[in-house]
Amino acid sequence: MIPLASFAGMALAAGALSQPNIIVIFCDDLGRGDLSCYGQKDYKTPNIDQMAKEGVRFTDFYVVSPACSPSRASLLTGCYPARVSVPQVLNPDSPTGLALEETTLAESLKETGYKTAILGKWHLGVKNLGPLSQGFDKFSGILYSHDMWPPNPRGKWPPLWLHKDGKPVNEMMTLEDQAELTGTLTKEAVKWISDNKRNPFFLYLAHPMPHVPIAASPAFAGRTGKGLYPDCITELDDSVGRILRTLKKERLDRKTLVVFSSDNGPWIPYGAHAGSTGGLREGKGTAFEGGVRTPGIFWWPGRIPPGQICSEPATVMDIFPTAVKAAGAQLPKVKMDGRDITPLLIGQPGAKTPHNHIFFQYPGDLLAVRSGDWKLILPHKHRHQKEAPGKDGFPSGEVMKPIELSLYNLRADPYEKNDLAASNPDVVERLMKVVETGRNELGDTLTGRKGSEVRPAGRVAQNG
Repeated sequence: MIPLASFAGMALAAGALSQPNIIVIFCDDLGRGDLSCYGQKDYKTPNIDQMAKEGVRFTDFYVVSPACSPSRASLLTGCYPARVSVPQVLNPDSPTGLALEETTLAESLKETGYKTAILGKWHLGVKNLGPLSQGFDKFSGILYSHDMWPPNPRGKWPPLWLHKDGKPVNEMMTLEDQAELTGTLTKEAVKWISDNKRNPFFLYLAHPMPHVPIAASPAFAGRTGKGLYPDCITELDDSVGRILRTLKKERLDRKTLVVFSSDNGPWIPYGAHAGSTGGLREGKGTAFEGGVRTPGIFWWPGRIPPGQICSEPATVMDIFPTAVKAAGAQLPKVKMDGRDITPLLIGQPGAKTPHNHIFFQYPGDLLAVRSGDWKLILPHKHRHQKEAPGKDGFPSGEVMKPIELSLYNLRADPYEKNDLAASNPDVVERLMKVVETGRNELGDTLTGRKGSEVRPAGRVAQNG
């Protein structure tokens, strides 16, 4: 008798013949502990919980850089951000972005007949480096983070424009404008799915929320009675429910792989306007688990067996090769760091992570590496919340706190409390050899190393 997981594996592979739809829902600064399926107790996220029950939920799902632009670069290229020269957060006036020479997931799928759309936040370059030049047929949303606007006192910012079909149509001048983002993008996503139901499609729904400044539409403001942040998460959960219900209504659910994740952990200094790591150490901008371990849920009825919880490490980079395999498309002929995680999705008996190690780097500093259950933190100064948390949308500020070489067993100690470096010198020695490989290949500004396998960034056009 062939095990159930084997049948599922055959079905997932067979899905390439019928070119399944691919939807990636990517939130901004959403904490792992913000979802009730990951332990949130104060409010519920029933639609995301149901998605997890009907698919597979990863306990050890990672971004490889704890910030906006790098995470999005790794998602869309399947590479470490340093490899594609997007190691830092891009500003509206940044002269670089994701190179047009890089092959995005949208471009790989488009080559095999997929319709492609990004709704939400791009944040990988402006002007000539926008999404319509990177394989997307449609773009509605914003080009960079929505706190990069004139009301933000931390710097001088240009006007923030909402784009529709690739063109700026509405200057977002107030928080009330931003309160409509989640609902507007969801409504457009639902329509786009229905309009493209007769051909395979790739939808990248990159919600700007719950990145500060947070907001919820009038229909959700005050709904939880727990504060604005829970209201914001409840609206995002409703968005997921509307997407899944649309797929079922259009009879596309068994033809569609849906992935839900976030670009990094919560921005801790914002206090009640920031999310929860679920007890993990630190948050956004750090290589500790609270900064890089994010939700990871994969849903595909009839292909992915329901009710699975996978504790094998996987990354956002893995979405690219996994989706391409399911679609029967071709991978780029350049070096990639993501790996196909189909065996983990289908619950194949004995399936293990395809990664011997996972590097964590930000912006150009190689900060940590995970291999198996072990995680080695390299000496550096990391961001740490200053004193009491922020209030009413204003941050408390951060200090740079030093940490020495540290080793943690994440299976026994996911909260990174017990440094085992002194008692495990052999593990430290082994992982330091891995670190040297990473430094040589990807570069490391901490040690002044330039990577030998780093590809050039794209240059923003000076005019136009």
